[in-house]
Formats: sequence, C-alpha cells, structure tokens
Amino acid sequence: MKRRTTRASGRAHKPAVPRPSLVGRVVRLAAILVLAGLVGWVGLFVWYAPRLPDTEVLVEEASQVSVRVLASDGSLLAERGVSGRPFVSLDEVSPWLVKAVVATEDRRFFDHGGVDPTGVLRAVASNIRAGATVEGGSTITQQLAKNLYLTNDRTLRRKLEELVLAIWLESRLSKTQILELYLNRVYLGAGAYGVEAAAQRYFGKPAAGLTLGESAMIAGLLKAPSRLAPTSDLAAARQRAAVVLALMQEQGLIDEGERLAARDRPATLAPERVQLAGWLVDWVLEELTDELGKPTRDLVVRTTLEPRLQARAEQAVDRLLPATSPVQAAVVVLDQDGAVRAMVGGRRYATHPFNRAVNARRQPGSAFKPFVYLAALESGWRPTSAIDDAPIKVGSWRPANNDGTYHGRVSLTQAMALSLNAATVRLGEKVGRSQVAETARRLGVSSPLEPVASLPLGTAEVGVLELAGAYLPIADGGLRRPAWAVESVTDDEGRVLYRHRATEARVIDRDTAADLQAMLRAVVSEGTGREAALPGRSAAGKTGTTQDIRDAWFVGFAGTHVAAVWMGHDDGRPMRGVSGGTIPARIWREVMLGTPPDGPAVASARPPVPARRDNGLELLLDWVQRSFGGVTE
Repeated sequence: MKRRTTRASGRAHKPAVPRPSLVGRVVRLAAILVLAGLVGWVGLFVWYAPRLPDTEVLVEEASQVSVRVLASDGSLLAERGVSGRPFVSLDEVSPWLVKAVVATEDRRFFDHGGVDPTGVLRAVASNIRAGATVEGGSTITQQLAKNLYLTNDRTLRRKLEELVLAIWLESRLSKTQILELYLNRVYLGAGAYGVEAAAQRYFGKPAAGLTLGESAMIAGLLKAPSRLAPTSDLAAARQRAAVVLALMQEQGLIDEGERLAARDRPATLAPERVQLAGWLVDWVLEELTDELGKPTRDLVVRTTLEPRLQARAEQAVDRLLPATSPVQAAVVVLDQDGAVRAMVGGRRYATHPFNRAVNARRQPGSAFKPFVYLAALESGWRPTSAIDDAPIKVGSWRPANNDGTYHGRVSLTQAMALSLNAATVRLGEKVGRSQVAETARRLGVSSPLEPVASLPLGTAEVGVLELAGAYLPIADGGLRRPAWAVESVTDDEGRVLYRHRATEARVIDRDTAADLQAMLRAVVSEGTGREAALPGRSAAGKTGTTQDIRDAWFVGFAGTHVAAVWMGHDDGRPMRGVSGGTIPARIWREVMLGTPPDGPAVASARPPVPARRDNGLELLLDWVQRSFGGVTE
C-alpha cells in the first residue's frame, strides 16, 4: 500500500527560533541596567574629579573658629569656640561618644564602603512600619560628603552626587579619618560645630572627658540639633539621649546596667559663663548658622542688645515671679526701628536656657484684641462708636466677660479698656473674622490664624517676639519694621560679611494708628492695665489672660520702645491669683522704667478719647451718625 505523501510548498522549511523566556529577558534587562549604571558612575566620577579638593585641605576646613558676640555698646556678651582645640583626633574624643554616634547614625560604619544597601533597606522597613520617616539610610560617609560639598536639596541628582562623593571619600581616607572629619564638622546646636565645641558649650569640658550620658545626649543632637539642643529643650534632649542609650545596648555596645545608670542620671548642663542675654546669644548664633553656614574664620557679631536694659529685664523677672512656684516668664523689648534691645527667655538662663521669648507659642488672650479694634477702625468705626456688651451666642459657644457681668451699650474705647469679651466677639463678628485675621497678619503675626469665632479673644497661639513686633506698627504711627538683633558680622580681617538693612512698610493709616494708641492708653489709665502706669509718662498697652489663667500677658509701648511680657507654666497648667494686669504688667513697668522717657512713640494726630462715655445724648448722636452715615455695626 502506497503511503500518501505531501509536497512541500515552494519554501524551504526553517526551524522556529524559540522566544527568550521571561527569566532570560529579565537577566538581559538587568545586565543592560548594570552596564548603564556603571557608565553613569564613571561619568559622574569624571565630572566630579576636577572639582574635588585635596583631602589634606579637609582637616584645615574642619578646624574650629572663634565667634565673639558683642552688645550694642561693644561690650562682650559671649565668646564661643575658643575653649575647644582647633581639631581633635579620634584619640581625643571619649570612646563613649564614638560608640554613641556610630550606634545612632551608622551601625555598620566599619563594615561598608561608604554606601550601605543593608542600612537603606532597614530604614525603609522601619519607616513603613512606623508610617512616617523615623530612620534615615545615609551613612556617616554620605553625611560627611553632604556636609563638605553639597546643599540640602532633596533631589535625585543631589542624592547621586552624595553617593559618588561618599565612595570617593572612602577610597581616599581611612575610616578613622572619615569619622574624625565628621565629628569635627557636624553641627550640634547653639552655634557649636564639632564635638569638642559641643562638649565645651554644654558641659564645660573637653570631648575626651564626656561621660556615657553626656555622650548619648550629644549623639542624639545629630537628629535635630537646633530643636533638641539642651539649651533649647533640656527635656527633649534627655528623651533623645535615652533612645540613643537603648540603641547602644541593642547593638551590644553597653550592657543594661550601664544604660540604666546613664538614663537615671541624665546629663546636666554646666553653669553658663554668659552673664547676660544667654537666650539672645543662642538665638543669634542659630540665625547666623542658617544665614551664613559654618564659619570658616574668626567672627565678630555685633548685636542690638542694650546691657543695662537687659540686666533690668532679667532682674525684674527674677524679683517679681513667685519664688516658690515653677512659673516662667518671657520678655522682649524692641525700639522703634525693630531692634531687639532686651530678651529674657525664662527665670535664669543658667537653669532655664529654653528661649520662651522666641521658641514658645502660647495663646495671647485679650492681648490679641487690638487687632480686632484696628480692623473695626479701618472699616469705618470710631473710638466713640457704640457696641453692645451683652450676652451673645455664636453657634453653641457663649462667650462671657471675665467677671460675669455685662455693661450694656459701651464705646469701643471702653470695651477695649475694660477688656469686655462679649463686646469684642460681637465686634469681631460684625467686622468679619477673616478681616481680623488679615489685619493681624498685616501687622506681623505670622503664626496660623484660623478665622473662628473665638479668634478675637486670642485663642490662636503666637510667640512673645512675634506679638511685640506686631504691636510696633501701632506704636510707631503705622510703620511696620521687622524685628532684628544683629547689626553686623565681620571676619578676622575686618571684612563685613553681613550688615542689617532697614526695611519698613506702612500698614496702618497714621490717623487710625493714633486712634488706636489713644484707646490703648485708656487701658493703662482707666482699665485693666493700671499696674503698668509709668509715673509722669504716657503708657499704652493691653492685658491678656487666657482661659483658666494658663497664660498672662501685658504688651504695650512708651516712648520709643515696645515690650511684651508673658507669664505661665511650661506645661500649660493653670495659675492662681494672676492676670495680665498683675505680675506681667508690673514686670513690664519695671522694664520700661529703664527706657528713655522721650515722649510718645509717635505724636497723636488726634486728641486722646476718654475711655468712658456716660453722656446719653452723645450716645444717641453717635447712633444717628452710624445709622445714617453709612457705617454699619
């Protein structure tokens, strides 16, 4: 039987070429990416090679410098950096500090080549578990590279540059040299660069003599040096040090007994050698670090501080605060140019270095009310305009006067002088909450201001320096000048690196400012601020007391100076027997008696308006004018 055959069509049969498997494609793609990455690395190294300095220069750049801080009269306030040696080797640093830094910043520092993929993966996992950024993946070498050559930009290009530089540093320097450079250059808060300067600054000893607890505190500062500096927040610095100690135990660098002993006896700051204005010195040096970066030459910083006025302010706080209470106070005094002439951040700098004048945010209470009344004046109201001081309900909220009584129909001047809450809230609702917030911002309040019904009663938190600056346009006829404290910065060769340049802007009409000044003078002469009265001098200001007496304020002006005083507990506990018109007003008075008695900050364009208006005919005429003259309550 013949077998059937088929003829092939005209083309020769070719075996099918098998398609690459998925694994093969992945391997090929990976090879291409690796090759491209290598080419990119080579290109980056070729690009950066001519720009990289000789490593011998790095030690010289890491040396510490002297920074002298002067008062306005040229007297020395502080000298930072001179007590430390120019450069300390690893042998001149406490072994505890070396262990603490490595445990905190780069536990595999001695095992990687500058970049640690394991550390990156561990940080990513920790951040995912925490739902936030709680751990970084940069090695100490990467941080040094960034410190030496790069900016703080968080871009992919900057990160690639950091990796290249880290590998370059590892190829040129030993691990000991890298760690020495890092420890000598890193910023550790309060104007201190390097561990030697930090050890001297915080503990009054060389870096070689640091205890385990002190070493843990300094290592903890690397996370956030300005915020965690023990001179800014000792409690936060100690909490962070406890975390560092736990990391050291976890990695086998200390045992449990050593950790518990160091945790239970936390580091304590050495007595501060600065006799005056330690808060201002710290603030100025922090600001200069942000402005100029790490100084590379000896510097002289001339500030606006007046030593006699500063001493008077510190003494007033120390003398007038209750001796047996942990209550704190803060004071800021500005002149008409916005220059900071005195700054007190607490009871005594040596034991309370946290700067409450700059870094704390508290509710101003009725000290916020001038912005409400200014908004009303700018909307067409007058100091003599009448407003109802009667029960008011805004939603479910029923604001009441402090004494629980109401005064009926009163003038704006009387409502301000007596600090009437119901009248002020009613006025704020008529003017508009957003208008009140905008007015405060225009005068210099930069803290968030939500346009809520309680805003006129000062429920938004502000700073003491911030509020003093916002009162300055009222005192100076409507001109806003930002607060400042540094006149100039010069280097060791006399070259000027920074000089203050005055700026100003008109934010209030002069006549309106004069009206508001008169209303604030009535607060002192006839209202809640009588304790602030200055003998033989005109004074104006506003008291402020928050709910449950958690905060008490007096902010005002006389002559060419504006001052703000705050009093309260750091933890917000209520006080007893205190209001803005008592101790804060007395502190303000004592401080302002040390300012020049050279007349009002600005001559009033209109005569003062009496605080009380009991004339029924005058009230009736005012109502007619407001009803038919286009002004609406």
